[in-house]
Amino acid sequence: MSTATPKVGFVSLGCPKATVDSERILTQLRMEGYEIVPTYQDADVVVVNTCGFIDSAKAESLDAIGEALAENGKVIVTGCMGVAEDSIRDVHPSVLAVTGPQQYEQVVNAVHEVIPPKTEHNPLIDLVPPQGIKLTPRHYAYLKISEGCNHTCSFCIIPSMRGKLVSRPVGDVLSEAERLVKAGVKELLVISQDTSAYGVDLKYKLDFWNGQPVKTRMLELCEALSSMGVWVRLHYVYPYPNVDDVIPLMAAGKLLPYLDIPFQHASPKVLKSMKRPAFEDKTLARIKKWREICPELTIRSTFIVGFPGETEEDFQYLLDWLTEAQLDRVGCFQYSPVEGAPANDLGLEVVPDDVKQDRWERFMAHQQAISSARLQAKIGLEMDVLIDEVDSEGAVARSWADAPEIDGSVFIDSPNVKPGDKVRVRIVDADEYDMWGELV
Repeated sequence: MSTATPKVGFVSLGCPKATVDSERILTQLRMEGYEIVPTYQDADVVVVNTCGFIDSAKAESLDAIGEALAENGKVIVTGCMGVAEDSIRDVHPSVLAVTGPQQYEQVVNAVHEVIPPKTEHNPLIDLVPPQGIKLTPRHYAYLKISEGCNHTCSFCIIPSMRGKLVSRPVGDVLSEAERLVKAGVKELLVISQDTSAYGVDLKYKLDFWNGQPVKTRMLELCEALSSMGVWVRLHYVYPYPNVDDVIPLMAAGKLLPYLDIPFQHASPKVLKSMKRPAFEDKTLARIKKWREICPELTIRSTFIVGFPGETEEDFQYLLDWLTEAQLDRVGCFQYSPVEGAPANDLGLEVVPDDVKQDRWERFMAHQQAISSARLQAKIGLEMDVLIDEVDSEGAVARSWADAPEIDGSVFIDSPNVKPGDKVRVRIVDADEYDMWGELV
């Protein structure tokens, strides 16, 4: 029997939900005595966690698999693209195994097949931190509360990849959050496909955490997380009526006053074609009400332009809506047809690529002016920021209004801080996306 430690290389692509999947697989492999190595050359096998959301992500995934095969030769594929095994094997027939998202056990079993774990490994004394292996900096972590989604949006194939909504028991989620906080995490980013629907599938079942009864529901989850003394940020929140319940927690300083809501469009006609849930004309009135209760509220969102059937009138409606909504952070995608998505069969007129491009540019310019003005209004204010990285130039931090990797930064001309520090700054300047601050 070989006494050499088995070594695994890992490539993680895609969204934060995929990152959580990667962390779980890595934690399990480390528990079993595998070493995770940073180069293809040192690895006995390479795992590629793919993304299959849109065509460009699929292409990136296939490229990553090809590179791993060329550099190493032994490759196991997992993740969202894994549900379409044929499309992977058509391009890369020599991959050793293909599994879908959340199939942690199958991935680990596939690694066992290629390179068995050392039998004398003792997980009780091996040095895996109790919170597992994290792919994020140690001061923030993603907290996945559910898998899958009950919606049937016409542009999306996620339910066919990740299945229907399956909520994690609230006691498990809170215990994980507690372990993360004890390990030094200062910010928890709550993620799922649909955070507002948390617990619907379990009929908001009562569970227990530290001996206390807690309902498996977004409001009760947020209340419990808010007792942990760290920043709690909500992502992928659909604006169902129950979102109104968490705004007072934000106003009271218990949750970060931040909502990530994927609106996708504003035109009622386009939203209907998209089959979006819980989106109707009252959204603007609700945003106004939320801001009355919690004036600091930051709203980030994503939109799609060029959806089949979108007219110039629909697009203009969207721009006017943005002016009215005054969202803080916005991303925009040009619609791209995804294989297997119902939108392909709606029989609607396809928007030409040059029109899509034109609308995307106009959208970005329009929103940039709004974002810029909202950031300019923060000059002179004092706020708490979390330091993400430090170099000789100074520190890169984030305010409560900025999620990591997708929103802006706050730059501080002070190298005398370290990642994970929470400091108070006065904002002295801003552009369209970022702010500059000085320590108070």
